[in-house]
Amino acid sequence: MIRVRKSNERGHADHGWLKSQHSFSFANYYDEEYMGFRALRVLNEDRVAPGAGFPTHPHRNMEILSYVVEGALEHRDSMGTGSVIRPGELQRMSAGTGVTHSEYNHSHESPVHFLQIWLTPEDEGGAPEYEQKMFGDELVGTLRIVASKDGRDGSLRVRQDVSLFASALHTGEALSYELLPTRHAWIQVVRGTLDMCGVALSRGDGAALQNQTDIKFEAQENSEFLLFDLA
Repeated sequence: MIRVRKSNERGHADHGWLKSQHSFSFANYYDEEYMGFRALRVLNEDRVAPGAGFPTHPHRNMEILSYVVEGALEHRDSMGTGSVIRPGELQRMSAGTGVTHSEYNHSHESPVHFLQIWLTPEDEGGAPEYEQKMFGDELVGTLRIVASKDGRDGSLRVRQDVSLFASALHTGEALSYELLPTRHAWIQVVRGTLDMCGVALSRGDGAALQNQTDIKFEAQENSEFLLFDLA
């Protein structure tokens, strides 16, 4: 079964400095049919104005991933981490028992466009952790695992039974993914247009897949997307 979540059906917030679209219920946006998908609790597509950002705020018991599409995102936290995340990189922050952090547009001239992803952890608590890695060209023409419970193949380690893949395909390129019958998948298109199992998906579209073991993708134009393989 495939259930498509079209881009224009998502929740929307416009704070001037921040324009955000919510695949699932978040902050003032509530949709009882979209409270998350399995362990995937938040999937926000954020655009932050030059020089603006989220001031220091707390998190607990959440796995937080940031995937930058365009621009640069500056991060600082109570663990002493200071970093800048750019396209092709993935950031992982395990909030654990508690952490505070801030996120700002690193540029005072250009906006930053990124995906903010929250996963509920398998177990609460644990010391906060931070990790960041550049994947870049490793995403081209393949499904590259970028986050997983066991950190396999150089992926970032998350405290949840999930495997997150990223892919960048050129027009006409195709690939497939075998999903185990006991697993579930969420697809999120970052850019471009895909044919997925005969279903057209465009930028910002998402799709929940259950009982769909053979997932086929073909790029109708240069495309980028994420695949979450979830328990």
